Amino acid sequence: MNVGLVAHDGKKNLMQNLCIAYQDILRKHKLYATGTTGRVIEEVTNLKIHKLLIGHFGGMQQMGSKISNNEIDLLIFLQDPANQKRTPDFYNVLSLCDKYNIPCATNLPTAEVLILALDRGDLDWRNMYK
Repeated sequence: MNVGLVAHDGKKNLMQNLCIAYQDILRKHKLYATGTTGRVIEEVTNLKIHKLLIGHFGGMQQMGSKISNNEIDLLIFLQDPANQKRTPDFYNVLSLCDKYNIPCATNLPTAEVLILALDRGDLDWRNMYK
């Protein structure tokens, strides 16, 4: 499955820790991340990340395009509620997840639940209907 990873600057360390903890599960899937998030994950794990542009320089638009084109199956978007500089692109990605029924986690507990569901195959609808 294709997993999107996005984290605001204040949550990048948390995203690193999440990916360290669940790297055995994540390794089985194609991972896409905005530029800086992908780089910081690769620094601490051996995960192969397909990096998009930096989030506020077009990466969020690229992620939104992937969601709209049915290329993302799950999005983990660790957002920082204290970040007052959130751009409309960040909100647009969340709206696209709602529009196209893409499971999306915006906090750590939900991310862990979705990763465990991913590991069990609960979200693997592409293979269910072949």
